[in-house]
Amino acid sequence: MAHTIKQRDKLLTRVRKIRGQTEGLEKLLAKDGECSRILQQIAAIRGAINGLMGEVLEGHIREHLGAHDITAAERDADVEQVVSVLRSYLK
Repeated sequence: MAHTIKQRDKLLTRVRKIRGQTEGLEKLLAKDGECSRILQQIAAIRGAINGLMGEVLEGHIREHLGAHDITAAERDADVEQVVSVLRSYLK
């Protein structure tokens, strides 16, 4: 995926922030943190994951599905791939 290579540093920064958030959640759970703080941390992680997914998905759609130099068969295959990923993600 060319678009992920172009945005590698930005995406890796997001992943590292998510890792930090999950480590924070683990610490809260390990020390019996308040439920409200745990829920807040889970919501923050979910938002960060959704943001990462949205960014990668947008890049994929723009670079692959929006490309002018691909065949209809290639475009159909890409559409099926995106639909499959979205179905899995939205479960």
